[in-house]
Amino acid sequence: MDETVKYDWEIIHFNESSPILQDETIASENPLTVMINGMEFATMVCSPSNVKELIIGFLASEGIIHTFREIASIDIDIKQGFAYVEVTRPIDMAQVDHSKRFIGSCCGKSRQFYFKSDVKTAKTVLNQLVVSVAQCYTLMEKLQQASIYFKETGGVHNAALCSVKEIISIQTDIGRHNTLDKIYGDILIREIPLRDKLIVFSGRISSEVLLKISKMGIGILVSKSAPTDLALKLANDLGITVIGFVRGRKMNVYTHPKRIYEAIKTKQDQLSP
Repeated sequence: MDETVKYDWEIIHFNESSPILQDETIASENPLTVMINGMEFATMVCSPSNVKELIIGFLASEGIIHTFREIASIDIDIKQGFAYVEVTRPIDMAQVDHSKRFIGSCCGKSRQFYFKSDVKTAKTVLNQLVVSVAQCYTLMEKLQQASIYFKETGGVHNAALCSVKEIISIQTDIGRHNTLDKIYGDILIREIPLRDKLIVFSGRISSEVLLKISKMGIGILVSKSAPTDLALKLANDLGITVIGFVRGRKMNVYTHPKRIYEAIKTKQDQLSP
């Protein structure tokens, strides 16, 4: 962890009408302004962990960079709230629609959409990885078991890059979108091949979450929460398998069941004479 991601806060806890004075663990939230080649690009609010991965993944998701090698230098001062990034290719900030925008940590309206950037970077996923239902259940269990800071604070999201058998990278943040940018950054830094990888996720599947998955080139998204209708429409168009409400031994497959082993087998059984 880069900085303190949690704090103890004295609270008055009520059990029925009986008050108890106790310490509660609270998730940390930090503003971070990203400067690119000396110019202000964006201010985001995030957890102060794996900030380098967050910035790199965010810039890749926004189409500013395509590989980690395009980062000449990156200097992060989390206490002052600034990250100074030098990129090797010229950036015309006047042509960047999302210059100087504020990106909130919440999951609502403070997060803006810039479809021009999405059109440039979103892509149809042709990945043919197949996963079983049991593997989806197991990976979700592993994500929840590894979600230490959620257990302590209840105030963060988690995302994991996984093979069908194990977690490769896990990231935590107060913003669900930030967890995916951190995953993307880690992928670029470590040059992780994605042909046999999927994402397991704690949060609601919005259209922006879905677009981030497509920009990584991941074909399967497994979440314990619900998708939106726009996310599912995009998933259909972009070839992404969306699995939601993975809780206990139950789950919903919303799009492209071709990547679910049991769905493939059922179809083959139905077609066999």
